[in-house]
Amino acid sequence: MNTPEARPALAVSYDDVASAARLLAGRCHLTPVVRSHTVDKRVGASVFFKCENLQRAGAFKFRGACNALTRLTPEQKRRGVVAYSSGNHAQAVALAGQLLDVPALIVMPRNAPQVKADATRGYGAEIVFYDRGESREAIARSLATQRGLTVVPSFDHPHIVAGQGTAAKELIEEVGPLDFLVVPCGGGGLLSGSAIAARHLAAGARVIGVEPAAGDDATRSFQTRTLQTVSEPDTIADGARTPSLGEITFPLVLEYVSDMVTVTDAELLRAMFFLWERLKLIVEPTGALGAAAILEHKVDVRGARVGVILSGGNADIRQLARLL
Repeated sequence: MNTPEARPALAVSYDDVASAARLLAGRCHLTPVVRSHTVDKRVGASVFFKCENLQRAGAFKFRGACNALTRLTPEQKRRGVVAYSSGNHAQAVALAGQLLDVPALIVMPRNAPQVKADATRGYGAEIVFYDRGESREAIARSLATQRGLTVVPSFDHPHIVAGQGTAAKELIEEVGPLDFLVVPCGGGGLLSGSAIAARHLAAGARVIGVEPAAGDDATRSFQTRTLQTVSEPDTIADGARTPSLGEITFPLVLEYVSDMVTVTDAELLRAMFFLWERLKLIVEPTGALGAAAILEHKVDVRGARVGVILSGGNADIRQLARLL
């Protein structure tokens, strides 16, 4: 008789998120939760914004990077790490390395936002630039081999996912049960970690991932349950230009996420400038993906309690001023 195949174990559990929260206590900012009567009236819901734009290094990425670097062996810390990122993970690894005395080498695209490259250098990291179209992963692996470095992926690693999940854990523990949790999605580290936390702490909450319409690989992957890719999407949401979900994050998204939606760059700009003008919160385009989804009514949240993670605030003001 045929028996069903055993379901593969998922790489990250809530215990991992809780462990990361204990390790990160005192190292990460307990970021504020902001309310807005104007937003509540506009969408017909009670909305709670988790302000990871005010996290150390300006984004949620510091949580995962700090969790991962703290767990390195003494020898790995001595030798150093290499990471590849368009900006926020770069800054996060650089700052975590500075705080933990771990040398950091960052592989960044040559056209990365200047504000993010400057901050990465400011935290003491070495930068190796590459041209769009080159494989940043291959460059990082080559450097790791040459120098004996440990690769710290931007999203597809259990310690990264667990660290990112602490943002949602804090939000739910502060505000109580949610009906929706709306989260930006690039490679799926924040989304999957947040969804794991929500399943444990707010079992009835629907977790919604939000992508830019031009980079909808995760949405297509979710809908087809087959990993989809995208090549160099043309979007202002530079933190969501990842080519696909990862081997670790994709199964977690399928298991814990309720739905995926997309927003256009025009919708994203409207939401971002609304946050700047009305809530006085500087949020970068990728960080505003979740806010755009509810402000543009991509998710029907009427009458609900809604958590929205504002994932980053490292906005390139000069570039965005031209768009404005």
